[in-house]
Amino acid sequence: MGEWGFLSSLLDAVQEHSPMVGRFWLVVMLLFRILVLATVGSDVFEDEQEEFVCNTQQPGCKPVCYDAAFPISHYRFLVFHVVVLSAPAALFVIFAVHQAAKPGRGGPPGDRARRLQAFYVGSVVARIAAELAFLLGQALLYGFRVQPLFVCRSRPCPHRVDCFVSRPTEKTVFIHFYFVVGLVSALLSLAELAHLLRKSREPRAPRCPRPGERAPAPGQPAGVSEEPCPPPRGALAV
Repeated sequence: MGEWGFLSSLLDAVQEHSPMVGRFWLVVMLLFRILVLATVGSDVFEDEQEEFVCNTQQPGCKPVCYDAAFPISHYRFLVFHVVVLSAPAALFVIFAVHQAAKPGRGGPPGDRARRLQAFYVGSVVARIAAELAFLLGQALLYGFRVQPLFVCRSRPCPHRVDCFVSRPTEKTVFIHFYFVVGLVSALLSLAELAHLLRKSREPRAPRCPRPGERAPAPGQPAGVSEEPCPPPRGALAV
């Protein structure tokens, strides 16, 4: 699992900028995708081509039939899926590190926070698009059941050739599991996007000027503060 360590640490770096829903997505990604794919997926699909047996000795027939049955290896397709889903998070981490490296040149802290928020929303949208595209691709390429028998009529096979897939039931269960995890991941991403959009529309309290700091001129945007200005003296709390 050493090759997955860098990807896991990269995704873990995103959680400090993610809301609670985004952290649930991260848990699903790390546990039910990366961990399952690294520990179980390689064992399920490692003999996919070696155990693909056809009832012919015609040279070149078996590779052609295997290519017709599986245009893309299941395992490589799922690994590519994980890599593409992690790409928006990687770009966001790079952007956040770049913004943190120029504290005096990136404008007021409120502007930098808005840029980070907008970039993070864009990464979530890209993640949703990739998730839906791969779910559709999985359904079109493989369907939802691995057939134990594949009938091949491609050249250079001299006639109809029957080819047999190893452990079709186990692979079918794994494909179903991975598709359900993909649906859950897509729903969590949609919920996170809805949460971020709703939060961006909430009115923000104006920033209180610090002691000795000049108040902004009329029409000039003020910074953003987590705490609203305290009420003036003598005002009654409502």
